[in-house]
Amino acid sequence: QRSFQRRLIALPARLAARAALRVGAGLVTVATSKAAFYINAAQLTAIMVAAYDNPSLLGDILTSRRVNSVLMGPGAGISQDTRDLATSALAMDAAVVIDAEGLTSFEENPEELFAQIRGRPSPVVLTPHEGEFKRLFPEIDPSGSKLERALAAADLSGAVIILKGPDTAIVTPDGLSAISENGVPWLATAGSGDILSGLVAGLLAQDMPAFDAAAAAVWTHNEVAHAFGPGMISEDMPELLPGVLQRLDKRGKLFQGI
Repeated sequence: QRSFQRRLIALPARLAARAALRVGAGLVTVATSKAAFYINAAQLTAIMVAAYDNPSLLGDILTSRRVNSVLMGPGAGISQDTRDLATSALAMDAAVVIDAEGLTSFEENPEELFAQIRGRPSPVVLTPHEGEFKRLFPEIDPSGSKLERALAAADLSGAVIILKGPDTAIVTPDGLSAISENGVPWLATAGSGDILSGLVAGLLAQDMPAFDAAAAAVWTHNEVAHAFGPGMISEDMPELLPGVLQRLDKRGKLFQGI
């Protein structure tokens, strides 16, 4: 099947990688430093693991034509190495999702990141929560509405922005926007953001347009939390995805009269 011809590279969060695989990426690889290779390999089965010697050599892993979506940031640490990883990813033709430490590593010089995004032919999705947003976009007026601030950030960065929270805003640089209001309090759990970024990257790996992938990932992320209820932790979420996707599949067939 076509989906199994696609590969996504996740740097290096295992939670994100599992979410991407569950949402249909087909083939997912966790790219990791050699120091963490055996730790990751021992924890993963259906997900592949590839090691790189240093961030500048990440491009050697990404050169495969089957790599069409890259996620970087979760668990990467705040460092020059992480900035170098982002540069390597953005130099490729694949769609890129940047989250967590991948965002915070550029807080001293956000323009360094934005300059690599603007004019890039393939889409970039940034997924900040409010704290990361303030560090990455300090010049944006914090008194504006979430939608106004997200629109300003998309225009400034050239990326699709997912500004996370109970009412998550999803916007594009050309002003396309949506707000998801089906979030629940128990999504505020460690690793939940990694799951969301994995969903976005997994949908991009299936050639879904960036705005559609971002909006669908946010809705699905929230719907999984609704399906579980209170007490959910992030490790529960990938295992609930099949049920949510199967219900959507049934609704789609019913709508089409199949």
